[in-house]
Amino acid sequence: MSENELSELGPVDFLVVEFPAGQQSFTGEIAEELVSLVESGTIRVIDVVILTKDENGDVDAVELSDTGELGALLQIEAELAELLAADDVIHLANAMDPGSVAGVLVYENLWAAPFASAARRAGGQLIANGRIPIQAIIASLEADEALATTGA
Repeated sequence: MSENELSELGPVDFLVVEFPAGQQSFTGEIAEELVSLVESGTIRVIDVVILTKDENGDVDAVELSDTGELGALLQIEAELAELLAADDVIHLANAMDPGSVAGVLVYENLWAAPFASAARRAGGQLIANGRIPIQAIIASLEADEALATTGA
């Protein structure tokens, strides 16, 4: 990428979605939703890695482009940059449970690119960001509801 293209990049995030052993039911819906996000211009896929961790803790990492049948993902496969290094994969796999499969997605937030570029032009730099897991939001709402119900 040229320096000009890099200055126009939106924030780049990653996420890891784990599918525990016995709870994996891949129907293609995830791929369809990912393609939809790319087609709508919401995100640009930078890298996708599929991790499998066997019962002994051994990890196998496969780039999306090496999986063979891509189906709906064929449309975004050409944009993959294979950004994750082997050390990154090992670090991410440490969080996985034995017998699980995980998808690692690295993506650019295209929707935020104009704001991020404007902030950089103004001399700003991102110094922190975070994500609140939906489970924490649900727990907080349930706690608030329980408190309101008991009147405490």
